[in-house]
Amino acid sequence: MRDAGDDERVVVVGSGLGGLAAACTLAGRGYAVTLCDKNAWVGGKAAVLQERGYRFDMGPTILTVPRVLRRIWAEAGRELETALDLVPLDPQWRSFFTDGTTLDLQADVAAMRATLDAYAPGSGSGDGYGRFMALSKRLHRISDEFFFWRSVGGMRDMFEPRTTFSVSFLKDLLGMRMGRSVAGTVRSFVPDERAAQMLDHFTQYVGSSPEASPAVLCGIAHMQSHDGVWYPRGGTGAVPRALASLAVDLGVEIRTNTPVRRVLVEQGRVRGVETEAGETIAAAAVVSNSDTVRTHRELVAGDASRRFLGRRKYEPACSGVVLYLGLDTRYEQLIHHNFVFSEDPHEEFDAIYRRGEPAADPTCYVCAPAVTEPEVAPPGGESLYVLVHTPYLRPHHDWSKMLPDYRDRIIRKLVETAGMKDLERHIVVERAITPQDINDRYHVLDGAIYGLASHGKFMGAFKPANRSPDVEGLYLAGGSAHPGPGMPMALMSGWIAADCVDADKLVAPARPAAALA
Repeated sequence: MRDAGDDERVVVVGSGLGGLAAACTLAGRGYAVTLCDKNAWVGGKAAVLQERGYRFDMGPTILTVPRVLRRIWAEAGRELETALDLVPLDPQWRSFFTDGTTLDLQADVAAMRATLDAYAPGSGSGDGYGRFMALSKRLHRISDEFFFWRSVGGMRDMFEPRTTFSVSFLKDLLGMRMGRSVAGTVRSFVPDERAAQMLDHFTQYVGSSPEASPAVLCGIAHMQSHDGVWYPRGGTGAVPRALASLAVDLGVEIRTNTPVRRVLVEQGRVRGVETEAGETIAAAAVVSNSDTVRTHRELVAGDASRRFLGRRKYEPACSGVVLYLGLDTRYEQLIHHNFVFSEDPHEEFDAIYRRGEPAADPTCYVCAPAVTEPEVAPPGGESLYVLVHTPYLRPHHDWSKMLPDYRDRIIRKLVETAGMKDLERHIVVERAITPQDINDRYHVLDGAIYGLASHGKFMGAFKPANRSPDVEGLYLAGGSAHPGPGMPMALMSGWIAADCVDADKLVAPARPAAALA
């Protein structure tokens, strides 16, 4: 082992899931890493709120594809199970519809087919679901082979030149169903509108309209069915805590309350960062876990910024209102994850994604974790997390005035569609965050929860590549970088960014890789 010189350090900007994943992967491979975050905590949006015996995960609540975490722990030569206790959840979520019916999403495809045949008899939805999941499996395989675990910024990054004109390549290209939307693809297989509405919501992991998102995102359905939905005991906040602990064990220097003012670039190459306090931290590589657009607007100056911002139109994904409700009772009809659906999804998506206004009849995602971990609330109570998607911030949105009425609309929706009788009477603790709060607290683009929108039936799945084409030594991680938002994708983005640093050899490791030591 040796001390890292000024040109042999990697700085990670931001300790969200992508930044922590990058720091752990780099440190596991022997690099000297300094991680800076403007906040007093690590984890970014995966923060925790505690009040009067109630504990709430403030950001992501659904964990899928734990093999991404396993790969990160394997970089350190360790097993994930030594750090996290993951509880499988099946049914994966429960759907409440305005006609008074409920439908559970099950991981097993055969069981789900039978459930749909009983739920919508004579519609062919069960058989259609089986065929849809076969397509989803194929799309997931294509993503695993060409899209995941590598830096991708567009179609040309996905394929090797020698395979471009092969028969198998052309079959895979056609199999991506380019030019088709998620919503159109779902309905071509599953005619029951309620079941289709449930399946639309796989794209809500990426904060985009199913009617404008590319069909390749239907691969998320197989990914979730195959890899499962999991709850980390201690809440999803346990994930960044475990990552931070691993990082420290591997020698990462974590500096909270350290906002970065700019990335230092000389002759097109990264030389370090400058903090808000005026300190310079020299580095040969920088991984930005900050929003990719804001990274280039605010941290990277000159031609590199102009090239990035001029490359394409970067549309924010949706934002949201989150209510944190500590209850003195539980509602037995709720399972851990629930969707309380709108009556008309087309009208809902049109309002949010085209008109830029909160939906009059919103879909509510409700997480009720006490069914899995009673300790999140006082005995007999519940710590509800209620998320309603809204447009990203527009200039005329004043959520300090909009929230009270919209909060009441959400409560009425839960009472009327999910049967949560006397909900107001059972609220002991209530807190909320709005799109403006999300924008200010997490320094994201226009309050977007999920980074950049996945709209566009041909190219909507593509986000900025993890290896910057504009600045040598700059790498991008997080929900607004490839492969996109959601817990596993944000974690994967950090691993990819770290893998690119390692491959590019702009910085030398300070010690042997942990997995090989």
